[in-house]
Amino acid sequence: MKHLLPLVCATLALVPSLHAEMRGAWIASVHNINFPSKPGLSESAQKAEAVRLLDTAKAAGLDSVLLQVRPEGDALYESRLEPWSRYLTGVQGRSPGYDPLAFFISQAKSRGLSVHAWINPYRAAANATHTRAQNHISRRLPHFTYKIGNVLWMDPGAPEVRRHINDVVRDLVTRYDIAGVHMDDYFYPYPTPKGGLPKFPDDKTHAAHIKAGGSLSKANWRRHNVNTLIKEINHTIRSVRPNVKFGVSPFGIYTKGSPPDVKAGVDQYNDLFSDPLAWMKEGWVDYLAPQLYWPDAGPQSFSSLLRWWRHPQVNPRGIPILPGIALDRMTSHGWDRREIDRQLAIEKSTTPRTSGGFLLWNIDPLAKNTKGVLNSIRSY
Repeated sequence: MKHLLPLVCATLALVPSLHAEMRGAWIASVHNINFPSKPGLSESAQKAEAVRLLDTAKAAGLDSVLLQVRPEGDALYESRLEPWSRYLTGVQGRSPGYDPLAFFISQAKSRGLSVHAWINPYRAAANATHTRAQNHISRRLPHFTYKIGNVLWMDPGAPEVRRHINDVVRDLVTRYDIAGVHMDDYFYPYPTPKGGLPKFPDDKTHAAHIKAGGSLSKANWRRHNVNTLIKEINHTIRSVRPNVKFGVSPFGIYTKGSPPDVKAGVDQYNDLFSDPLAWMKEGWVDYLAPQLYWPDAGPQSFSSLLRWWRHPQVNPRGIPILPGIALDRMTSHGWDRREIDRQLAIEKSTTPRTSGGFLLWNIDPLAKNTKGVLNSIRSY
């Protein structure tokens, strides 16, 4: 396989301004949700699936796709830092015979679409029983790898882990003509189905913080760890290609009582230990896409949450807020298509709107045109 050459200015595609409207859809590789549809498909079959998904995005009037290129400390692209993803071939570290990210980029360009590289920062294995390659981060840093349930997590409190993630981001923005780097909300493990936080065994790394002269409580220290990663990734991107967007899709509820008319169970601040308001106020992100995966008329009102995220007191810099809209709930929760129409209309009318748009979870209902939703998105 030919190695990709570093990008030069003459080859860079024009990237929309940081405040241009963005309409995108997530293409998930974890558990083979969207691409590829199952492991072990031939190169030609995988490419055909990629083309079908990009044709769907084009037909829907989208301008961007967010391709999950690092679902579990692995790669859907040719990397010297991490092994090939098992979701491609069924075996972590085995080459699929081509570079899926490079293929997506070339095919997207011909359709007028941008590709954002979506990475999961701390999940090391979605299923700890699967064999991992020798160069996988969990094998290189086993003392910072924790099993929570059946999932492996890397410790956000370990500087070595953050350095590796920054190296991955630097490699992506240096070698690939991507329009953005996108990160999801898996910073610390979600609460268990029965409620309550899982035991995350980071006492030693927190003790190292105290020994070095730190004084932060465990919760504040965890939030500081995530803040540090976000700040560092912003710096990494700006130092290499400042026109590349950096965005995160946090859980849709920041904390209990924000806003006061929304009923909160899980929240981003107390349960996932991250502070997206700090990222906006410091200017460390180019946009946020809070996952507003609830109907408008309910205890977690879509419109109330969107107004809150866009409010100047919450978002004084006017960082673009692109709501995540859950197309898949037309199937999983029986939503009528009119709920999607309603949320699209709410997005357009909710001010201040420094930059409009949305991100769709996920592209599969568009590809299947579930309940005719393709026309809803195209009409936006």
